[in-house]
Amino acid sequence: MTGITRYGAYVPPTRLPIEAIGGRAAKPGGPEKAVAWNDEDAITLAVAAGRNCLEGTDPQQVDGLVFASTTHPFHEKQAAALIARALDLRRDVHTADIGGSLRAGTTALGTAWNAVEAGTSRSVLVIASDCRMAAPGSALEANLGDGAAAFLVGSQNVIARIEGSHTVSDEIVDVWRGDNDPFSHSWEDRFVTQEGYAPRIQEAVEALIAKLGRAKNDYARYALYAPDKRSHAGAARALGIAPEQIQDPLFGRLGNTGAAFAPVQLAAALETASAGDRILVASYGDGAEALSFEVTEAAQELDPPRGVSWHLDRRRTVASYNQYLASRGLGPQEWPSQNGPGLSATIHFRERDDDIAFRGQICRKCDSIQFPAQPVCETCFARDEFDPTRLADRCGRVVTYTFDYFFPTPDPPTVVSVVDIDGARVHIQVADCPPEDVEIGMELEFVFRRIHEAGGRPNYFWKGVPRA
Repeated sequence: MTGITRYGAYVPPTRLPIEAIGGRAAKPGGPEKAVAWNDEDAITLAVAAGRNCLEGTDPQQVDGLVFASTTHPFHEKQAAALIARALDLRRDVHTADIGGSLRAGTTALGTAWNAVEAGTSRSVLVIASDCRMAAPGSALEANLGDGAAAFLVGSQNVIARIEGSHTVSDEIVDVWRGDNDPFSHSWEDRFVTQEGYAPRIQEAVEALIAKLGRAKNDYARYALYAPDKRSHAGAARALGIAPEQIQDPLFGRLGNTGAAFAPVQLAAALETASAGDRILVASYGDGAEALSFEVTEAAQELDPPRGVSWHLDRRRTVASYNQYLASRGLGPQEWPSQNGPGLSATIHFRERDDDIAFRGQICRKCDSIQFPAQPVCETCFARDEFDPTRLADRCGRVVTYTFDYFFPTPDPPTVVSVVDIDGARVHIQVADCPPEDVEIGMELEFVFRRIHEAGGRPNYFWKGVPRA
């Protein structure tokens, strides 16, 4: 039996009220969408979702990582390899990126399923993540949100068995983004829905149900991709799905998360599923794809992860639309991106364990933890007597901090602190926390974020956030 053994999700805590788009005044409690802040992107969201999925497991047991996204920051550099390092996976793990389509998330799930079924991998981590942008003030901007979902696919302790899939491939120019274009574009709404989305999603869903010999009322939940709320409701009506079978698409709370949209809904459905429930997941993009899952008894024994509902309850509202534009680099900038080579690739390679995996060292003689790695213990002076230890999975406490009003950020000041991590002192930024809430002794957990961009590429490190 092959299927999902664990799952997790990540939704940025920042919310942009829909009414605030274009600079309008927003009313409290109105519809909103989740937006990645200036230090987040598809990779950092993916790392967060992957950590939530793998919490309590040994990451060294993962044999493969498939990353699905349409907004990977690099065109010629594998994101999955970077994510694998940040998650502390084995060096011989098989990594692959899947992109170019909004149904990349379900394609990645199918790829992992096939690998486990074929016996080439015992467990494969699938992460779907997207941070799409629409042109400021456009109709598309109100519907797009940012988020990620992660699933561990294997054959042991399966909580949701994969029963089958069906794919429809088609050519249509309805939603697209060019190579040098930061914004997603959409053709006229009626054309997108009537000629692309609605018939293809219906075809994929009905073909899968027929292939498996099921009936529509056999499914407890339908997690359907849709470009917007109206299209989603129309597809559900056309399929004849009862309201209680529809998984909430979260328009007005999260938004359309692109390649992660259907996977995020699947993660949300698993949070409330019972043994025996069937879930049908369908995604769209140059065709459509549908997968069928059956929830097993093992789902009841899984400790609840940090899932979609946990993240939706953890939120902060953007102060203004202009601040949101600044976080995306869409406003005037005092410090434009550097055009030089940026961070030395040699230094990046040499220090990748420190910076990407956030790995320190523990002395075999005195058990003291130190960061960064060094040849001599600063406590007992033993030489070359160290074992690696991952600091990203520990918690720290603020020893001292300061407010930096010069470091480029859309929401100054940047909080810079010295954090004690079980004896190791680390200079680190504090994120997702108002400056007035920072205090000495404050407990922090660690998140993978962008620090800055130079040489036309992002540079990553770890930041501290208040411990949940």
